[in-house]
Amino acid sequence: MAASDILTDKAIKAALKLAEREGVSRRISDGSGLYLDARPTGSGWWRLRFWRDGKEGMLSLGTYPDTGLRDARDKRDAARKLLAAGGDPSAERKAGRNAKKARAVADRLVAEGKGAPGTFEGVAREWLEVVHAAKVSEGHAGRTRIRLENDAFPWLGARPIADIEAPELLQVIRRVEGRGAIETAHRLKDACGQVFRYGIATGQCSRNPAADLRDALRPVPTRHHAAIVDPKRAGELLRDLVTYHGHPITCAALQLSALLLLRPGELRQMEWAWVDLDVAMVTIPGELMKRRKAEKINATPHVVPLAPQAMAILLGLAPLTGAGRFVFPSLQTSARPMSENTVNVALRRLGYDRETMTAHGFRAMARTMIAERLGIAAEVIEAQLAHAVGDALGRAYNRTQFIEQRRDMMRRWADYLDMLRNGAEVIPITQARRSI
Repeated sequence: MAASDILTDKAIKAALKLAEREGVSRRISDGSGLYLDARPTGSGWWRLRFWRDGKEGMLSLGTYPDTGLRDARDKRDAARKLLAAGGDPSAERKAGRNAKKARAVADRLVAEGKGAPGTFEGVAREWLEVVHAAKVSEGHAGRTRIRLENDAFPWLGARPIADIEAPELLQVIRRVEGRGAIETAHRLKDACGQVFRYGIATGQCSRNPAADLRDALRPVPTRHHAAIVDPKRAGELLRDLVTYHGHPITCAALQLSALLLLRPGELRQMEWAWVDLDVAMVTIPGELMKRRKAEKINATPHVVPLAPQAMAILLGLAPLTGAGRFVFPSLQTSARPMSENTVNVALRRLGYDRETMTAHGFRAMARTMIAERLGIAAEVIEAQLAHAVGDALGRAYNRTQFIEQRRDMMRRWADYLDMLRNGAEVIPITQARRSI
């Protein structure tokens, strides 16, 4: 058996001095594969020479004098025990270095608020940045991020995503459901499901536990925007709009909400540059419309024919706001459009609560009454409402279809609203046909 523990500190110091004097490295052995590579610099490198599966390997054990003789021997003995058990000291060393680097990266990401790699938060934030932000609007992506930060990360964020099972995910989502936010709970489940699908695609987990929760949550109550669709009550509403004593800009927004069939966000952000009074048309840029992010790229604008009644309101508004960018600027600053709550607040002041009428409800009122009372074809109404068409060919065709029909519809709708406002008796079109 080969001798071991041959060296002494005195012998090591002598070898270092000799190497320094001669300017040549010297190798001195301690036995059992351990030796010191004495350098001319006055320091030495501990090396362990070993064999595994018939192949020679070399392992660095530190520098002398930082790593003393006893420490070097302890490291040698530990490495030899690992070899005897079938292990690989070099592989273990590499794995340890990689783990240290991974911990450093994880600590940095956590400090930056990004979540450690392989954790639910880490994968979720990666999905938010790489996939979700590229597919949806900035506001939509922001709402999803806040939802995850508030309702998922506190409980699941630090957990390895591969270890999360359906019961654990359900417990987190039930916290949201328990506070009565049923729709938010479903949205959270859907967002988590997309995170897990991304984790599967990137090799960070193997299954999606959110898919197992399909029937585990209370259903979302069907909820529509409150709207008045009865002609008599609509007439009362229209008379109230005329008598509104608020700011003239708000009054104009109320009346055009009924006339233009626009979404509240599209109406309040309307710019004078989009209004062409010469051809009685408003052209809303495609990127402002309610579409997926990919569909907004090179999107076709949405055109809104203006009935004479709408033209008159805009002409009356021009002296007030026409010199600025927005048709309906904020009352605090002309640099921003009016608040998204302005029209709803005005309706509340007129005595219409949120269960009776909303700003968005004007679209539902028009959709229902134009079809039932004016007998306009559904596809013409849907085109003016800018509702999504299912297939790509249909969307391309829908860009310019029914322009003349829509112009006629908008004029007839405005005339019909005048009739209701003036208290004229209105007979449903189906009843009128039966009486002929």
